[in-house]
Amino acid sequence: MVGIVIVSHSWKIAEGVCDMAREMAQNNSGIIPAGGLDDSSMGTDAARIMTAIREANSGDGVVILADIGSSIMSSETAIELLESEDENIQAVIADAPLVEGAVCAAVEASAGGSIDSVLSAAEESRGSMKL
Repeated sequence: MVGIVIVSHSWKIAEGVCDMAREMAQNNSGIIPAGGLDDSSMGTDAARIMTAIREANSGDGVVILADIGSSIMSSETAIELLESEDENIQAVIADAPLVEGAVCAAVEASAGGSIDSVLSAAEESRGSMKL
C-alpha cells in the first residue's frame, strides 16, 4: 500500500490531519505525521521527515503532503538524502491542499491505488469547491 506522510510546521496539525485521513480511510496505518521539531516547537526537519518516509513505506512508495514554505524544502531535502543513501524508496510531494489532499490520498491508497493514482487523487483535490 502506498504510504502517506503529512508534513507541517505544527506537530498538532500533522497529527490532526493524520487522524482525519485515517478515519476517512478506515484507519489506514500507513499515514505518518512529520510535524514540528523535536521539542514540539514550530518548524520542519528533514531528518524527521526521512524517518516518517521510512515508516510509511511498505514498498509501494510514499506520497508527501506538506503545508507551507520550508515544509516543501525540508521534504525535498529528505527525499534527496534518502536517494544519496541509496535507499530505494519512491517518494513524491503532492501539490495539493493539506487536509483535502490527505483525505483523498488516504482513501485512494486504502483502495489499493498506485503511487501515481494516490498522487493524482491528492492533486485533484485542488479543484474541490466547498460552496
